[in-house]
Amino acid sequence: MEEKGTEWLVFAMHRLVSWGASAAMIFGGIVPYIPQYRDIRRTQNADGFSVYVCLMLLVANILRILFWFGRHFESPLLWQSIIMIVTMLLMLKLCTEVRVANDLTTKRRLFTGW
Repeated sequence: MEEKGTEWLVFAMHRLVSWGASAAMIFGGIVPYIPQYRDIRRTQNADGFSVYVCLMLLVANILRILFWFGRHFESPLLWQSIIMIVTMLLMLKLCTEVRVANDLTTKRRLFTGW
């Protein structure tokens, strides 16, 4: 009878570790972009951020999703790709808004100073 209780505990712990590892795999890719997003939003300066990195990550994750349609792999990797695409689109949106706003204010200053 004692083995049944231990077996259930081992199964529950295995399930918990599995879910935790899946969550870390899914959301671990976006963690470095959270402070960058907040910093760009706070300072309204996107000079240190490369949009080409976003482009490469978008292409890689789109290709991974397209590959998934041909040959299914684990679901956490699919969800990671979807979340990374959303994250990269949000980063690109913020960077373009900040850069356009900075370019407009620079052009206005140059125009009025002429």
